Amino acid sequence: MYISTMIFVTGGTGVLGSHLLYRLVSEGEQVRAIYRDENKLRHVSELFAFYNPELGSTLFAEIVWIKCDILDVVTLEEAMMGCEYVYHCAAIVSFRKKDFFHMMKINRQGTANVVNIALDLGYKKLCFVSSTAAVAKDLANPGKVMESNKWTQSGDTSGYAISKYSSEKEVWRGIEEGLDAVIINPSMILGPGNWDESSLTIFRTVAKGFRFYTRGANAFVDARDVAHAMVLLMRSDISRERFLCTGTNIGFRELFEMIAREIGVKPPSIEAGPLMSALAYRVAGIAGFFTGRLTLTRETARSAQSVTVYDSSKLEKAVGFEFTPLEDTIRNAVRGRIL
Repeated sequence: MYISTMIFVTGGTGVLGSHLLYRLVSEGEQVRAIYRDENKLRHVSELFAFYNPELGSTLFAEIVWIKCDILDVVTLEEAMMGCEYVYHCAAIVSFRKKDFFHMMKINRQGTANVVNIALDLGYKKLCFVSSTAAVAKDLANPGKVMESNKWTQSGDTSGYAISKYSSEKEVWRGIEEGLDAVIINPSMILGPGNWDESSLTIFRTVAKGFRFYTRGANAFVDARDVAHAMVLLMRSDISRERFLCTGTNIGFRELFEMIAREIGVKPPSIEAGPLMSALAYRVAGIAGFFTGRLTLTRETARSAQSVTVYDSSKLEKAVGFEFTPLEDTIRNAVRGRIL
């Protein structure tokens, strides 16, 4: 246990990071977190109020916030001084080709900075939030993903996947240099938050009456579960390991129907096959060129058609973990929407 030890958190204003902060301070931990956008601090405060209307503002006030860019090594080192454990959640998620080099900077170089400073300051342990995108599919069973699969890169590998795999290599380097660390690979994370951000855009899309679905399938996990698993791993003696944290494997059509029922709107009813998806991403690309907003890419269109099954049994066995039913996750996300 690391109670009464200062904990450092990056990416605390995101969906996962805010849930992690809530769990930590609710359990009496002393936490220091960095941020870049002051407007997003309000989202974290509102999340705390959603989970604890009476004490949310008090708990939020216990966090020591420091404005810091993860690429600013000097400021980052100053922010990390005096802490002994770090949860590194900060990352950029994008499937747009033009974002690749910036994403590599934030994801890979930012992780390298956190690892290097943790080593220099003698940190006791690091938890790095990676992604299922950084875990390869089994060549013998392409639809199944587990931790032991060997990384392979092809023309279909997204820039985001490359950036997260590269980030993991920085953590493994840190481990070889003496840093205790664990890596967690969550699937698409759902929970209360702003529906204009990350995977929560699924709720916004369904709420607007989206009519299409695909035959693809993926895994979706509760933000509370990922935060809980991270804390359990950090409080354990487990090190030099990576863990998939993927919740429920489900088809997109069924997922959309569940969300639509909870919101109270008509579910999608038209199947979008591969040809329609390919056309849609091209149309979205043209629109995005003029509007500056690209919501559908070749990678996301391809992912919507693929069926991938994730195996979280390693995590379940390691810390005796049980995932929240997806129905509860969706209900919680809808009720806790932050505008």
